[in-house]
Amino acid sequence: MRIGGFQKQSLIEFPGAISAVVFTVGCNLRCPYCHNRQLIEPGLVEEVPEETVFEHLLRNKGLLDAVVLTGGEPTLQEDIAEFLREVKSMGYLTKLETNGTRPYVLEELLSEGLLDVVAMDIKAPLDFGRYREVTGGVLSEEEFDGILRSIELLKGSGLEVEFRTTVVPGMISEEDLEQIRRAIGGFKHVIQRYRKPRR
Repeated sequence: MRIGGFQKQSLIEFPGAISAVVFTVGCNLRCPYCHNRQLIEPGLVEEVPEETVFEHLLRNKGLLDAVVLTGGEPTLQEDIAEFLREVKSMGYLTKLETNGTRPYVLEELLSEGLLDVVAMDIKAPLDFGRYREVTGGVLSEEEFDGILRSIELLKGSGLEVEFRTTVVPGMISEEDLEQIRRAIGGFKHVIQRYRKPRR
């Protein structure tokens, strides 16, 4: 798996647990407000070998509880299931952070029991035109349909799920947030405040 960053310990990324955080390389969206844009294109970061991550996890069993997989967009990684199988074999809890555009990957991970918590970004009201605008104009209709499918998969998964929206001034309004809340029903909705992207 292509890893563009590795945080060895975090107290805030996994609910109620101490976690390590793995940042994958590559994303299929181009959100103009992205805070991790250095991870979008391969070659912009020095990649971390998988072995480095696994060695750290083995050494710190008992000190760490969980592994968070984020990005970039982790579901673009062809060997994501293999990576998570290895993590789970060590006894760790797992969390996936995703944009939801690849529901068939999400479905595979859910069916194998490889995930304990999932956080999915809902970047705009569930209208294709608005969603495409907010995500940089590259979203396909197939990917948008995938987002809708992923929402339903997660709502029926029985896992701890949170949906997240970044409130970008001039792009996302309170009315937009209300539309999103209606779409996800009573599921947890986390509002993320806009932070200026890193250069």
